[in-house]
Amino acid sequence: MRNPLKNIGPGALVAAAFIGPGTVTVCTLAGIQFGFTLLWAMTLSIIATVVLQETSARIGLVTQKGLSQVLREQLPDGILRKFVLGLVLAAIVIGNAAYEGGNISGGVLGLQAIGNSGVFEVGSLSINGYSVLIGAIAFILLYIGNYKVLEKVFLVLVILMSVSFVITAILTKPDLFALLKGSLIPAFPDGSILMIVALVGTTVVPYNLFLHASLVNQKWKNQTDLAVARRDTIVAVVLGGLVSMCVIVAASALNGSAVTGATGLAQSLEPLYGSAARYCIGLGLFAAGITSAITAPLAAAYVAQGCLKLGDGLKSTYFRMTWMIILILGVGLATFGIKPVEIIQFAQVANGILLPVIAGILIWLANRSELLGSYRNSKLKNTISILILVVTVILGGRAILNVFGLI
Repeated sequence: MRNPLKNIGPGALVAAAFIGPGTVTVCTLAGIQFGFTLLWAMTLSIIATVVLQETSARIGLVTQKGLSQVLREQLPDGILRKFVLGLVLAAIVIGNAAYEGGNISGGVLGLQAIGNSGVFEVGSLSINGYSVLIGAIAFILLYIGNYKVLEKVFLVLVILMSVSFVITAILTKPDLFALLKGSLIPAFPDGSILMIVALVGTTVVPYNLFLHASLVNQKWKNQTDLAVARRDTIVAVVLGGLVSMCVIVAASALNGSAVTGATGLAQSLEPLYGSAARYCIGLGLFAAGITSAITAPLAAAYVAQGCLKLGDGLKSTYFRMTWMIILILGVGLATFGIKPVEIIQFAQVANGILLPVIAGILIWLANRSELLGSYRNSKLKNTISILILVVTVILGGRAILNVFGLI
């Protein structure tokens, strides 16, 4: 009997990586403020993410190397290579360390929505036990250092997250015609531009490109598997995008309310749709938090390994040291409620610059015959990729201007 799960690959990790607590919060606010009107922005995000992730996965599979290693080898020696690799390290290694506390805190909020606060006192200190629990689970899974184990665990968590948010959306009994219209027809209500940019920006994530290229060659070794890898990417990204859309749909039931995040959404939907809504949102938020808490340090370790030539494999000493530092920092930040504002702002600027830079470099790499041979980009793919590059320039510019308070 054919196993339908045999060809499921790293797409599950990629989908889980971009549906983090930040994505859930942005989608919640979009639904509350604009209803179904901005669902089309998620449709655009899905298309852009599919194109960029497919390109990254193709490079990773054909070369059997991570994207940071390919950059180090393909970029000409000199200032350009140092700039790009330095930017990648700053945006992803330092950035993911800064964001890790938020990932873990998101998972904590999910558990708190379905249980107690998880806080206990140690002397004069208040410690959140849930953050330690999430950190411990992430540590064990990463330390095992087995791609197949990660793949199976993430498949379960993505299914849990998907079912949770889909059920929540169904409970609100949305108007299907309005939902379809919002998904396909662009509209720009007053005050919606920044939210549109945020929706696209929370889905098109630079570190996912590096994570995907590194993981795809853990799963597949032959170029003949490219079609399977492409299908895995499309299915996973579309599923992830639909999950984000379900959050928008669920939040639309509270259109115009004063809810400011996913936990508020859970509390506000419970009186209207019963405790099932609270439990579904809580489980979904927990899954979103813990998956991002694992993928962020994992991606950072891959990037550091490729940029700095630090060993090889998931079990190498330097690889483990990188993700351990990021995970421990994240647990500490979440446990004691610390927000490293300056570091986060630095990471936002670095990521704002990196997104269009890496999108442009991906197009360049995907057209190099000596790198990809017959698997290089077609004219149609180049046209679509250049349009997406324009979008990434806008996203990156908005992120930088936002940090400096110019928008």
